[in-house]
Amino acid sequence: MKNSCAEIQAQVAERVLEITINRPQRKNALTMAMYSAMAELLNSAAGDAEVRAVVISGTQGAFTSGNDLTDFLGGSASGTESPVFQFMAALYDFPKPVVAAINGPAVGIGTTMLLHCDMAFAGSDAMFQMPFVNLGLCPEYASSYFLPRMVGHAKASELLLLGKRFGADEAVAMGICNAAVPADEALDRARAAATEMAGRAPEAVRLTKQLLRRGTRATGMEVIRNEAGHFQERLASEEFREAATAFMEKRPADFSRFE
Repeated sequence: MKNSCAEIQAQVAERVLEITINRPQRKNALTMAMYSAMAELLNSAAGDAEVRAVVISGTQGAFTSGNDLTDFLGGSASGTESPVFQFMAALYDFPKPVVAAINGPAVGIGTTMLLHCDMAFAGSDAMFQMPFVNLGLCPEYASSYFLPRMVGHAKASELLLLGKRFGADEAVAMGICNAAVPADEALDRARAAATEMAGRAPEAVRLTKQLLRRGTRATGMEVIRNEAGHFQERLASEEFREAATAFMEKRPADFSRFE
């Protein structure tokens, strides 16, 4: 399986493609090059008969700390032509089972991508957060659509408006993850589930995934596109500039001058 980015590792074993986010010095924060590499891998695997399932994980105690803010401050696009959106579309449209193994931080898209995986296993050290508002941004990856339907409006508001952190047990209770397991077992559980599905009748598995998502698929993509447009606008806002600068300067953001 060809891969264009050293910080995204890929290997195929027992008809399972393993995609590993490997940028531990930044807690696996995602750059545009990393998004492009993951999109390419998923698009290639979608038509590869030797791949029947995918596992996504991180390295050294982190799933991903979310988007690399340096990329965004540098003016990288996040609209529908961007590497971020290309990855979102590739995962959203992927026809085969995708299983995530989460250890450590799963921030921003590290949490929202789980809404589009078929199964997820959280290590006891996993910590989830969608801090978009904290950064002067808005929800992405159809989280504003899927979260209220999964956890109810009040809980979704708590997660998105307050950017509340939550752990593995709460992620399971909300239906975001399948199980909370000891930290060193998350990847093994994900591999086991993916390998089991890879051994089932492949057309039946693909059809079942398609049917499970048929009621929300079109609306979900519409919301993803809508959110992406708003997200792009927010990246040009002074609120985001203040939040990102404050983050890098390790100080609280000051929104007192904004209306």
